[in-house]
Amino acid sequence: MKILFADDDPLTRDAVRAILEAEGHQVIEASDGIQADERFSKLRPDLVLLDIMMPGASGYEVCRRIRRIDSKVPVMFLSAKSEEIDVVLGLELGADDFLRKPFGKHELLARIRAVLRRRGQPATAQGSDADFRFGPWTVHPKRLAASGGDVEIALTVREIAILHLLAHRRGELVTRDELLNSCWDMEYYPESRTLDQHILNLRKKVEADPARPALIETIRGSGYRHPDENGGSPAD
Repeated sequence: MKILFADDDPLTRDAVRAILEAEGHQVIEASDGIQADERFSKLRPDLVLLDIMMPGASGYEVCRRIRRIDSKVPVMFLSAKSEEIDVVLGLELGADDFLRKPFGKHELLARIRAVLRRRGQPATAQGSDADFRFGPWTVHPKRLAASGGDVEIALTVREIAILHLLAHRRGELVTRDELLNSCWDMEYYPESRTLDQHILNLRKKVEADPARPALIETIRGSGYRHPDENGGSPAD
């Protein structure tokens, strides 16, 4: 497995490289955002690990450019920036996960295994690339998009997996654990805020009024539900 790891701290690069190489992975290092861009384009790794604060170009900028080239390669942020806005921005740019520094060897490897289990799988958790309905939207997994009327929105692979599961279980409670296990394979990580951030991002995209969601309801303390009956129109 080829893994691109971009971080401007040589001690962090050395430590992470040692962990990954011990697991049999080939590590491509980059010390700044410009190197990360160049090495991704030239070497096309199977997984990308990005710090955020790097010279040349930030991890956010690198992620944005990677997503223009490749919508499916897994991308993870490894960063000391841990405010909610940092996580939200990373996920909105198409990252699959966000791991806060400092982290331990076992957590890093568990997160990587979870992300890599998604690699090469169809866009939805159920393994179907067929279009499906979600409220007023038609979701197109092959195009990583949803359309409604004259509006089309871009979606990530993970967002489509969440929508597909909610649509498949329409009217039923889908627990947080079910969503994490199905869409992330993350049984080991029940405390994750990653799901909450993805739901927040999805509501901004698909709800007519994200502050009063009608398509993705929160069942407090339990999970989420796509109701049997919903109105509304595609979000502006």
